[in-house]
Amino acid sequence: MAAPSYSPLIRRMVRIGAAFAAVVVYGTVGYIVLEGWPFLDALYMTITTMTTVGFREVNELDTGGRLFTLTVVVLGVGTALIGISLLAAAIAEAELGGLTRRRRMAKRIEGLEEHFIVCAYGRVGRAAVRELQAAGVDFVVIDPKEELQERMERDGVPFMMDDPSLEPVLRRARVEAARGLICAVDSDATNVFITLAARSLNPDLFIVARASEPDSYDRLERAGADRVVSPYVSSGRHMVRMALDPTIVDLFSEEADDRGSIDIEERRIETPSKLIGMTVGESNVPILAIRRSDGSVEPTPDSNFVIEEGHVVLMLRGNAGH
Repeated sequence: MAAPSYSPLIRRMVRIGAAFAAVVVYGTVGYIVLEGWPFLDALYMTITTMTTVGFREVNELDTGGRLFTLTVVVLGVGTALIGISLLAAAIAEAELGGLTRRRRMAKRIEGLEEHFIVCAYGRVGRAAVRELQAAGVDFVVIDPKEELQERMERDGVPFMMDDPSLEPVLRRARVEAARGLICAVDSDATNVFITLAARSLNPDLFIVARASEPDSYDRLERAGADRVVSPYVSSGRHMVRMALDPTIVDLFSEEADDRGSIDIEERRIETPSKLIGMTVGESNVPILAIRRSDGSVEPTPDSNFVIEEGHVVLMLRGNAGH
């Protein structure tokens, strides 16, 4: 099991506490040995001396005891002063470091073009981010939950801690220059608001929205979502297919790892795709099926089949350049 990681501030606090405890032990043991005092009297004298409270001595001190008391005063006050300075420095460093990271993050987001905006960093959002990272695509995550900030920092994703349903927030995420937006919030109502705001700011934006309830499909489509996905329906369908025919499901696996799986891609052919006007044979693309504009499907199309604008092509992944 990996050892837990602690922030610099906590590490310094632990060290200061250990130093303070060491001085307490030093003084208590010293009074017991040198003066022969009981433990409680020795501890009381050590604490009052270290804190410079100024109460009277517990018992009369001889010359050796007074000299020893001076060392307790120096060590106690010195430890306190050093501890305060270290804590102040750690707090200042944390604040400065956080400000620097926020400025660097804002500058990085300001330069984004043709990127994706992922709204929410829950389980669905994290899965979407992993796919975008694997594809080498620029993106930014928007999530208002402060408890997720540490995880996003640890994962190294560009993020904004804010409400993605607000137009000013989407503008700061450069929605006008974005290629697509993924609504992965676990609230269908919030996804509708995000879709409406994003569509009004960028009519050409491709929006994929998450829907938890069946009634939300129509609402999200009317709000402007290009695609609506239900993780629950998709996972249920995948489980049934796996139960009915494990061989086919394993071949086209949707799992996170790539153990023997083949990824397939569904792509709508639109201008300026190079595939428009080509035959299947000329395309040099491993095409599995084509859905025409009228909804009819051509499985395993012939090499002379002409690809037209508006067709939806099912192909093996890795031919995005077409």
